[in-house]
Amino acid sequence: MTQTEERAQRYVGGGLLRKEDPELITGQASYVDDITIPGMLWVGVVRSPIAHARLGGVEVAAARSMPGIVEAYSGADLASEWAGGLPCAWPVTEDIKMPTHWPVVQDKARYAGDAVAVVVGESRAQVKDAMEAVEVEYEPLDPVVTMEEALAEGATKVHDDFDDNETYVWKLANGEVDQTFADAEVTIAERYYHPRLIPNAIEPRGVVVAPIAAQGEYTLYTATQIPHILRTTLALTVNIPENKLRVIAPDVGGGFGSKLNVYAEEAICLALARKLGRPVKWIEERSENYLATIHGRDVIQEMELAATQEGKITGVRVKLTADMGAYLQLVTPGIPVLGAFLYAGVYDAQVYSFECVGVFTNKTPTDAYRGAGRPEATYAIERAIETLARKVGKDPVEIRRLNFIEPFDKPRPVAAGLEFDSGNYRAGFDKALDLADYDGLRAEQERRRNEGGVKQLGIGLSTYIEMCGLAPSQVLGSLRYGAGGWETATIRCHPTGKVTVITGTSPHGQGHVTTWSQITADALGVSPDDVEVLHGDTAVSPMGMDTYGSRSLSVGGTALYYAAEKIRNKVKKVAAHELEVSEEDLEWSEGKFQVRGAPDKAKSVPDIAFCLWHCHNLPPDTEPGLEETYVFDPPNFTYPSGAHVAVVEVDTETGLVELTKYVAVDDCGTQINPTIVEGQIHGGVAQGVAEGMFEEAIYDESGNLTTSHMGYYRVPSAAELPSFILDSTVTPSTTNPLGVKGIGEAGTIASPPAVVNAVIDALAPLGVTDIDMPTTPERVYNAIQSAKGASA
Repeated sequence: MTQTEERAQRYVGGGLLRKEDPELITGQASYVDDITIPGMLWVGVVRSPIAHARLGGVEVAAARSMPGIVEAYSGADLASEWAGGLPCAWPVTEDIKMPTHWPVVQDKARYAGDAVAVVVGESRAQVKDAMEAVEVEYEPLDPVVTMEEALAEGATKVHDDFDDNETYVWKLANGEVDQTFADAEVTIAERYYHPRLIPNAIEPRGVVVAPIAAQGEYTLYTATQIPHILRTTLALTVNIPENKLRVIAPDVGGGFGSKLNVYAEEAICLALARKLGRPVKWIEERSENYLATIHGRDVIQEMELAATQEGKITGVRVKLTADMGAYLQLVTPGIPVLGAFLYAGVYDAQVYSFECVGVFTNKTPTDAYRGAGRPEATYAIERAIETLARKVGKDPVEIRRLNFIEPFDKPRPVAAGLEFDSGNYRAGFDKALDLADYDGLRAEQERRRNEGGVKQLGIGLSTYIEMCGLAPSQVLGSLRYGAGGWETATIRCHPTGKVTVITGTSPHGQGHVTTWSQITADALGVSPDDVEVLHGDTAVSPMGMDTYGSRSLSVGGTALYYAAEKIRNKVKKVAAHELEVSEEDLEWSEGKFQVRGAPDKAKSVPDIAFCLWHCHNLPPDTEPGLEETYVFDPPNFTYPSGAHVAVVEVDTETGLVELTKYVAVDDCGTQINPTIVEGQIHGGVAQGVAEGMFEEAIYDESGNLTTSHMGYYRVPSAAELPSFILDSTVTPSTTNPLGVKGIGEAGTIASPPAVVNAVIDALAPLGVTDIDMPTTPERVYNAIQSAKGASA
């Protein structure tokens, strides 16, 4: 079957209702906390309340003696359980400093929340009581809380084995960057801070481990995005043969990257189940989640642009300082690298350089959080281009149009060294401006400014590009990433006409069951209702690279596409034999193979699946059964893009910002299910607006997380957001035959600079040209007062 043969698309591109939703909205879903196993014990983790302290001693005897308690352990008690520390799979440089990260610390606590002891008991309540009886002797040390403190000469070391707190320096350069800046007619240099964020998945993490002690086998249920990666890495950490470890991700209530990790609690529960020979369960509380689950962002950006007097960008130069926190989690060092190539955005720069310094601090480790490096890059370039516009006296629209890469439909090299797959950035930008009524907004803004009212209007623009479909494997290897970028899919056609799809992706809200059913239904001429999609269980789907980085559709969906091609090739061969014609005489039409010119002579995929079951009349050398697997390793990344417009009202007396309109036009390539695409954009924009306006994790000088619950860490609700105006453009990706690019992170990438640019735009007549995220009333008010003081 050639890719040019007709495929009747009856379902792809349609807004099929999500097949996953009935059980989710009727309370029939099964999350980790719903799992109970006879004889199960509860696990509690005692955490350090001090950001940096040596452990003088950990006494658990009193806890062991309490009612219902089976055991209690210090880090030293469990030291023999580990074959190694928790994994970091992305050592981005050869000389990176990588400390051993034990699941339960033995020497000192390095952040508030570090695990220092474990209690196991018959009930959750009894365990919580006993945790209070664990006596830990802390010898406080000076913490390093900010990156500047950590890099200062003579700073306290987070890890005593290293000379300082700098973990790595990663560099990228293309072209004569320094000379370009020296010769530039115009340069701008800005400093931005991307605040630390706390993921808030609706379901906190949880782990259940069920041992079959006699056989040395273990089933681990966990709220994770990466069951396959987890199986491999935990086998190494806990020294359990991988073929004796089954990992199941049941229904997972969101992740946003925070469940893309190998956590201490997963290793702890696996070790305890082995040690005690009984099932164990640990469920994270929300306040615990704020300390023990990874954080995101926390980056200082020094952003420079070189340009002509007209405003045409000629060079980009970036230096990042990135807070790793106390340890390197699974991909912590690589998060800045994911954005390293994108600081020129959708603009046609000629030379490019990027440098990142990774820093240890006494804070919760950072790692992947929705967008993972791409929001940081977009924020910097979209803030910087507005500064450039002000410097050369151009409108923000005009400066972007001047610098856009011209439309292209074949891979195109860019200054950072990548090849973008396809794009038409001006088309999406112009559509977003039309939907927002940009000219009308500017007229209304001028009217308000002339009237001198308290509430001023601000219009913020953001154009973005992101690098998705984490792949190819060889490129990942060149970046020192520890795993591949391939993905697998299996299609099994049953003799009764039903179809089972087994995927290596692991959804947690993205709608894979629905979209995979649509792709399969169109490819094989069946109904989506007849397709069952299995995922998230390493015993059912033994191969996979899981879900993150908007890779599932572009890599996993493409593997499914090619598996369907293999199915249809076999079906065509058998159908030709059954119909007594040559394969060349058959065409695929209306979901069947039919004889050209004789549509009444046809065979469907279910027809041939039945033939391959009874095997009464098969062509020579044809194996019975209709099942095929394909492993796809993509030749390039995919590059979704888009343009967003935010409109705000700013109260110049109180600093209160209200988002009144939001327009998003996104290009994610071919859309399999537009309804799911819109849902992903809605959630992404809400998350990014929260980053721009509300959310920030704040530590005090002692390393205490002061935004330790939702009373202090502001997570917005629908009441704080307007209805979003959404549209799209389509430039199919050249990386895969589906033409898909990815959409899960787009809204989160584009919206923070749109919001901040809007606030600055509203305050421009007052002399405000800079404000940090989030744009809280206090921060906005202070910016206004500072501008007034500067102009006095």
